[in-house]
Amino acid sequence: MTEPALWTPGPERMAASNLARFMAPLGLSTFDEVLRHSLEQPEAFWSRLWDFCGVKAETRGSRVLVDGTKMPGAKFFPDARLNYAENMLRRNDHADALVFRGEDKVKRRMSWAELNKAVAKLQRAFAAAGVKAQDRICAILPNMPEAIVCFLAASSLGAIWSSCSPDFGERGILDRFGQIAPKILITCDGYYYAGKTIRTGEKIANVLKELKSVERTLVIDYIGEADEVARTLPGGVTLSAFIAGQTDAPVSFAQLPMDHPLYILYSSGTTGIPKCIVHGAGGILLKHLSEHVLNTDIKPGDRLFYFSTCGWMMWNWLVSGLAAGATLLLYDGSPFHPSERALFDYADEEGMTIFGTSAKYIDAVKKSGLVPKQTHRLSSLRAMLSTGSPLSAESFDFVHAGIKQDIHLASISGGTDICGCFVGGNPLSPVWRGEIQGPMLGVAVDVYDEQGRPVRGEKGELVCVKPFPSMPVMFWNDPDGSRYHDAYFARFPGIWRHGDFAEITPHDGMIIHGRSDATLNPGGVRIGTAEIYAQVEQAPEVIEALAIGQDWDGDVRVVLFVRLRPGVALDDGLVARIRKRIRDGASPRHVPAKVIAVADIPRTKSGKITELAVRDVVHGRAVKNREALANPEALELFAGIPELRT
Repeated sequence: MTEPALWTPGPERMAASNLARFMAPLGLSTFDEVLRHSLEQPEAFWSRLWDFCGVKAETRGSRVLVDGTKMPGAKFFPDARLNYAENMLRRNDHADALVFRGEDKVKRRMSWAELNKAVAKLQRAFAAAGVKAQDRICAILPNMPEAIVCFLAASSLGAIWSSCSPDFGERGILDRFGQIAPKILITCDGYYYAGKTIRTGEKIANVLKELKSVERTLVIDYIGEADEVARTLPGGVTLSAFIAGQTDAPVSFAQLPMDHPLYILYSSGTTGIPKCIVHGAGGILLKHLSEHVLNTDIKPGDRLFYFSTCGWMMWNWLVSGLAAGATLLLYDGSPFHPSERALFDYADEEGMTIFGTSAKYIDAVKKSGLVPKQTHRLSSLRAMLSTGSPLSAESFDFVHAGIKQDIHLASISGGTDICGCFVGGNPLSPVWRGEIQGPMLGVAVDVYDEQGRPVRGEKGELVCVKPFPSMPVMFWNDPDGSRYHDAYFARFPGIWRHGDFAEITPHDGMIIHGRSDATLNPGGVRIGTAEIYAQVEQAPEVIEALAIGQDWDGDVRVVLFVRLRPGVALDDGLVARIRKRIRDGASPRHVPAKVIAVADIPRTKSGKITELAVRDVVHGRAVKNREALANPEALELFAGIPELRT
């Protein structure tokens, strides 16, 4: 007997959705119909999206899609000229544009009028400092209002933005920004995390010794020491001093081609120096409008939150919510400070409508014992978005049972490579336990087997078979495009291979089983690590887990590392319970040959666990870029483990 859907949108909710209004003139009534329309008639779909969302542009041009069968090579709206920042600053009233919480230390808000004025002043200060189109402006900042002001001021001039969070180490910053030679570096005097004040002046000074291209260093006051820090840095000046004397004239927006570089994002860098992924302003704008307005149903006045740092592409995704007229709720610091209630308190205080977070956060809330449905009103909360890693079926259950019953839970998946989503939620279809609802509009995703054939109900490679607007414009320092080609198109020529191990369900939904390069191959059968985590992390004794394949006796054996709750010992009984849970919930092939307790698990700056780095350590291979990790010291826990020699 088939399980019922976990959640189904009611008819009133569906009728009031942006997507229903978008479809009505087209004579379409279901999500499957509009998805098919977006893939079979891309010119009509993207043209209607442009009009529906009121994209601001000097000109749209007559051509919508050129070389539409080429990937890479397709061009969307090749004759258009526009500015990303102009589309973010379409409002100029006294309602909230940005609300900010820096743990329990800082509370601030900025109206649309104040945001426009701040961007205008900084734009003129940038121009006076010689910033022009294509110059790089880099930032090492918390997720605070000034980060958005600086980004929009840069993009209004056509400068190229790039950012990371202030917890990055010196080498991690230099491995990224050192490749793109920024003219201006923006930083802060420090930040707060888990109640602690962390100063950054010495680290920034060391970075600037090697980052010779920087002409001015702007210091934002966050912990009250900006003047002191600015005096110690070459070309240092506080942000307030940098904009002093600028008038309140409106922002002027450079009108630029669709593929003019907007920002540079970076691959995780755990297997070498990070790739510099250049995204175009127009393609990002269209893709984000599609995801925000149609798939996520963001409306003017919604209060949109996504827990992110400036070093994760979800920050860039969040900023684009301004184009939908949403108020952005920003948070920086630990999501569990001063307690696990922090983000739910924020949701109630500010009338949050869309709560974006990671799968790990939902699991951590579940394990903390907090039941937000019992402790918070959450009356305004309409949708919860989850990404960063696969969301387990049990976490689907917890969101509806423990947070809010009538909530659209949208598990979404994509990545830095496209600065958006391939699969995610939509406001018209049911949500099935443990499944992503399906493809995002305008992206032709599929799952291929090893021979490049589409498969259903089987695990394989997640691919995209047609062009979409937010494909990278290029990689930086890749003049012949070979690195770009090899990253996505070498495996299946003309087809985007994303690197996820995935499965299409009978509901036409999607399950992501982990990264393709982290799949396990015991006995030659590919197994996704997420299938193991979904079982073992149900165990109350286990905080989190990491699985790798260890080369052993001419084959590969599964090794599972677990981080346990304080005071819990990994005895034979617990190992047996973990193995039984995996055998019963997944399959005998998923059962680990070894289960080993570790004190910590290494993860990237965006919170993703790093199976490949651990696999290298276990096999005695050098980890190429430890600076990409938030806690590189954790790798030492996996070296020379006696149990792995037998």
